[in-house]
Amino acid sequence: MLLFFALGLLIHFVFFASIFDIYFTSPLVHGMTPQFTPLPPPAKRLVLFVADGLRADTLYELDEDGNSRAPFIRNVIMHEGSWGVSHTRVPTESRPGHVALIAGFYEDVSAVAKGWKENPVEFDSLFNESKYTWSWGSPDILPMFAKGASGDHVYTYSYDAQREDFGAHDATKLDTWVFDKVKDFFDAARNNQSLFTKVNEEKVVFFLHLLGIDTNGHAHRPSSREYKDNIKKVDDGVKEIVSIFKHFYGDDGKTAFIFTSDHGMTDWGSHGAGHPSETLTPFVTWGAGIKFPQNVSAQQYDDEFLKEWRLENWKRRDVNQADIAPLMASLIGVPFPLNSVGILPVGYLNNTGLFKAESMFTNAVQILEQFKVKMTQKKEATLPFLFTPFKLLSDSQQLDILRKARSYIKQEKFDEVVSLCEELIDLALRGLSYYHTYDRLFLGINVAVGFVGWMSYTSLLIIKSHSNIPKGTRKEGKKPHCLLLYSFIATGVLVACFLMIQACPWTYYVYCLLPVPIWYAVLREHEVIQDLVESLLTFPRSHFVAYLLVFTLGIEVLVLSFFYRYMLTAGLIVFAGWPFLTQLWTRAKITFLSWAFFSLLLAVFPLMPVVGRKPNLSLVMGAGFLVLLLSLAVVTTLGKRNIKLVKGELLVLLLQMLSTVLSMYVVYSTHHSLLKKEGLPLMNQIVSWATLASSLVAPLLSSTALSQRLASILLSLMSTYLLLSTGYEALFPLVLSCLMFVWIQVEQETLQQPGVSCKQKLTSIQFTCDTDIAQFRQLCPDDIRRAFFLVFFLLTAFFGTGNIASINSFDLASVYCFLTVFSPFMMGALMMWKILIPFVLVMCAFEAVQITTQLSSKGLFLVVLIISDIMALHFFFLVKDSGSWLDIGTSISHYVIVMSMTIFLVFLNGLAQLLTTKKLQLCGKPKSHLM
Repeated sequence: MLLFFALGLLIHFVFFASIFDIYFTSPLVHGMTPQFTPLPPPAKRLVLFVADGLRADTLYELDEDGNSRAPFIRNVIMHEGSWGVSHTRVPTESRPGHVALIAGFYEDVSAVAKGWKENPVEFDSLFNESKYTWSWGSPDILPMFAKGASGDHVYTYSYDAQREDFGAHDATKLDTWVFDKVKDFFDAARNNQSLFTKVNEEKVVFFLHLLGIDTNGHAHRPSSREYKDNIKKVDDGVKEIVSIFKHFYGDDGKTAFIFTSDHGMTDWGSHGAGHPSETLTPFVTWGAGIKFPQNVSAQQYDDEFLKEWRLENWKRRDVNQADIAPLMASLIGVPFPLNSVGILPVGYLNNTGLFKAESMFTNAVQILEQFKVKMTQKKEATLPFLFTPFKLLSDSQQLDILRKARSYIKQEKFDEVVSLCEELIDLALRGLSYYHTYDRLFLGINVAVGFVGWMSYTSLLIIKSHSNIPKGTRKEGKKPHCLLLYSFIATGVLVACFLMIQACPWTYYVYCLLPVPIWYAVLREHEVIQDLVESLLTFPRSHFVAYLLVFTLGIEVLVLSFFYRYMLTAGLIVFAGWPFLTQLWTRAKITFLSWAFFSLLLAVFPLMPVVGRKPNLSLVMGAGFLVLLLSLAVVTTLGKRNIKLVKGELLVLLLQMLSTVLSMYVVYSTHHSLLKKEGLPLMNQIVSWATLASSLVAPLLSSTALSQRLASILLSLMSTYLLLSTGYEALFPLVLSCLMFVWIQVEQETLQQPGVSCKQKLTSIQFTCDTDIAQFRQLCPDDIRRAFFLVFFLLTAFFGTGNIASINSFDLASVYCFLTVFSPFMMGALMMWKILIPFVLVMCAFEAVQITTQLSSKGLFLVVLIISDIMALHFFFLVKDSGSWLDIGTSISHYVIVMSMTIFLVFLNGLAQLLTTKKLQLCGKPKSHLM
């Protein structure tokens, strides 16, 4: 059985990894020829301002007094340049946003493995194509473009990472540092002939990354005075830098300026998903080569933003974020970034029709080059009779469009050239997508076949080893027919040869060959299959259909809960009424009334707003007081039942109560310290980390009696959970734990005969490592319900206080008791542990259920595995590769979550066994004290 779980874990890792090969492979290709406009550019230099985390609405709207928060930028919109909204894509994080701006393509998710900081694949960028680039700003952003550049012409100046502190007194200092360094740079250039010569070259880029707005947004929310005041500081800084450039270069009219943002931010201070507040960013450009403001009486946009911003009379030109890279390349006359998929927004250009047409033609050829390389790579790796080319853009069609465009340029039909090139770009991008997803169906079918095979084998294993299905008379020792084995070996060899001929990556071998041994293992159990069929034939058909419908409905409720949290509420309401529908409540009315009460109480949480949007310190304090009351109740109950406590165990309980008090103090103290902008107190940080470290050790020092150990686990984990809470979610583990304890009693009651009480038995049950196998019973239909309850409670633990399928559900304020300096991996790990704490509480209760119902953990765990895998297969087929980027990202994250849950179940089951069964002895001889 241990070998089975090891193989199962390996298979699930393969299924989990498959989604990244099928949907998350890098879209980049290499080997293209650089393309640039063969005409003199309008600008010698470009200045790029990126205000990290700046929302379009917050910049463009007027304040309560009718004044602009950024008067200089607004003056540019009205008198000097052009403006619009830049539409970003998911994930709305800093690295993907900057890659789209500067390199012109939307980065794949493989970059998340390096915290959006390093380069998982090399790519070309505007900086790489420039003569020189000087950049100032965050150490998280600047190095990735310097490392990706060829030669030594990209210079970076970054402040220390410790400055990125969400608890800092004044985050605007991050932006002030950038502006001051730029001023110092030009002062030095006047006295340094070598530097002076470089900055006066053509095709030069200056990049100012301004992180203060993003930092203030995370720390104080975008609606705060700090966030809005930071916008004014940035506006003043931009105005001063523009003045410096004009003065340094003698106002030569050869400088182009661009002001934009990498992503926006939600009202609750997070980003990463596809909410409009995250994807709509400002875009303002002025200077050399840029159109002047255009007064209009009507515009093409249906939204109400123009009226809200009072900009309805100034021409608005929206762009996709990747379109900014070709615009910048066109302005200073450098080759378009090789991997760019951006479409040049010619509406921004103030130049001749010939320049616009030639620039658009260059853009089309540059994207077409990527298409041709991608097609060649796929054609060379596919057998000729299996290759299906992209029919909408054949070689002859490419030549025809290019010749026609050249002919139009000669005839000075420049508008027709632009339209024709836009058509070619659209076809080339569709072709790129076609070849990028060429193997998706093939790989998807293989993974799905493996999935179904694995679930079939697991089901047969349950029937064979853990069920009472009658077994037919079979000859002992009869081996499977050799023909079956040889057939599968031959199939595997044929599949491997097919993949080898096409020079497929090694991962393709894994996905395509894995179903072969799985289905061989299934068909080897033909005797069990025969027994199952015979048993089903004797089973009443109406009962079978009813059970199947209930099981299917249950699975669909679980799946829908990923999309609609209120489905969890509906499920918990059904749970509350279940004992009354089955007459179970007559056996132990108080137990089942408690079950109904806590089910309904827990059902309230999925109806609450997502955690983090409305912080409430008083609810966290209230949860802490309830934990202390629960601690006193445990001590009182043990005393009334005359249960003996070892002196060390009593000390542990008192220390856990003290830890809860300290956690409450740290939360309160840290909150007020950050409000005063005094940062995170060092002592609070030490206490927080010490509490976290001790939370997994303290339960091991308590008694292994079921009630005492579960109470000890709750008290230890709640201390950490309080430190990670910002509002009502602090109450969630308490209510969940109460329901879990009642669940243990309910499940034992379901096994008792009417009129027989089991309360005394429950108090005497011990968690132990050495379980008597003889006590185990075979699985029955009611155990499927128990497994379903577990999966449902696990999903409630995941989604009860928020939708973690969305990146923007994470609130960085949750980790401020531990650290305030930006650290994506550490902050991510802490928030993941916050999510897993309710998970651990459910798994510990599940351990108790298995003991009280005398059920083999292996058998019940296999049923849970099948339910989880059916859900995973649902989400595998629900993954989208079209539609909005929010829908695509959400569909993929759902699959990742359910597969992660399946894999984590194995580890968390082990952690739950460790927390419930292991016991550490304190030094010294234990003495018993009667309470």
